[in-house]
Amino acid sequence: MGLVGILLALALLIWLAYRGWSVLIVAPLAALVAAAISGEPLLASWTQTFMGGAARFVAQWFPMFLLGGLFGKLMDDSGAIISIARFFTERLGTKRTMLSVVLASALVTYGGVSVFVAFFVLVPMADEMFRAANIPRRLMPATIGLGAFTFTMSVMPGTPSVNNAIPMPYFGTTTFAAPGLGIIASIIIFALGMWWLARAEAAARRAGEGYVGTKTAFALDDRTREQAAMAGDFDPAEIDHGKRSASLPPFFLAFLPLVVVIVVNFLMALVVLPRMDFAFLAEEAWGRTTIGAVAGIWSVVLALAAAILTVIIVNFRRLPALRETLDAGANSAAVPILMIASLVGFGAVIGTLPAFVAVRDAVLEVPGGPLVSIIVAMNVLAGLTGTASGGMAIALNALGDNFMTLASEHGINPELMHRLTTISAGTLDALPHNGTVLLLLQISKLTHRESYGDMVMTVIVNVIIALVVVTVLGSMFGSF
Repeated sequence: MGLVGILLALALLIWLAYRGWSVLIVAPLAALVAAAISGEPLLASWTQTFMGGAARFVAQWFPMFLLGGLFGKLMDDSGAIISIARFFTERLGTKRTMLSVVLASALVTYGGVSVFVAFFVLVPMADEMFRAANIPRRLMPATIGLGAFTFTMSVMPGTPSVNNAIPMPYFGTTTFAAPGLGIIASIIIFALGMWWLARAEAAARRAGEGYVGTKTAFALDDRTREQAAMAGDFDPAEIDHGKRSASLPPFFLAFLPLVVVIVVNFLMALVVLPRMDFAFLAEEAWGRTTIGAVAGIWSVVLALAAAILTVIIVNFRRLPALRETLDAGANSAAVPILMIASLVGFGAVIGTLPAFVAVRDAVLEVPGGPLVSIIVAMNVLAGLTGTASGGMAIALNALGDNFMTLASEHGINPELMHRLTTISAGTLDALPHNGTVLLLLQISKLTHRESYGDMVMTVIVNVIIALVVVTVLGSMFGSF
């Protein structure tokens, strides 16, 4: 009965979340269903286990969510994102419209701007470019998706996204884990995605299909907002709060904060923090931890803080309502982190049930060893929950120690485990019910029928191919 309870609870969670119910309600409800069927005490399961797991996630990750929200909103209201996007459109022109959209999307998201913030700027810009180049609008989501939430989300070394950060405490790694493999995977994802987009554009031109505009006004509905917040790190409802600058910064000033994020993150993670004495972290007052467990998080937090200061300093006159902008950025972090924390709380309850031992053993004994086990676990949970970060958090909270033990027993570098974890979680999370996919389609005023087929090729299939290549290379040569 215990296993039936786990499966029933997971099905209930997925079904209600897909129908637009808030995960803040659904996750504890589903966890209590599993606990009840297993004969576990309900109140203790909720207040001690569920809330304990959720609270630990919030305590660990809220600084990063908060600073990420602030940075994204400042980059938006200062006009920096528009300036960067226009730079590429002007330099590459309409003949290379898709390339310019992909590069602009990749640059701003690799520099730490939330994909949700980027969407609200990139979609109107892409729409103008597709009109000028007479390219069908239905290809816009596949183009933006390739640049915004594939290789820059979880593959490129150093990307400060939450998805690239979540494995760090479990494996003692940084966002720069397995840089060589990350770069190879990024090249594969980019090349295959661009190949598909070029093929789709050529096929459309042969068929005489061009740009067709729409008069439908964009309106963010509550269901999409709920699902988007669960899948990302920025509440889309905050995008219109604050006030955008009437003038744009020069490209250099717009680009500078992104450079600050990457440089400061690199220096802190690989140069500064490893050379400092943090022996005091072993004391009970500081959680009995090590610098290896927190260096990655600290590096990203410091990088985002430095970038926030940079944006404010160089664009102070372009931020007409600084307090409102900061309020919106801070508020944008609240709903997403609570939703993901609720998923983590659900996973914490499931992990304490006696029947979970059978699930754990089945995952860990998947033929192919630890690398295949972690790939399967991440793909399944990210696909079922529709969120890479939530799927990763659930799996690593329940099985992180087991994966680390297996890696040690098999002589596998934790950096390889980190990179395979992030790439794996970034594949099937982009199924049709994913909040990021839903939000992008809604902002683009397109439907799944019109655009999702091409998105499958540029945000799922190419990532799976890259995952296979990296797995083979990692198995043969280890992490590099």
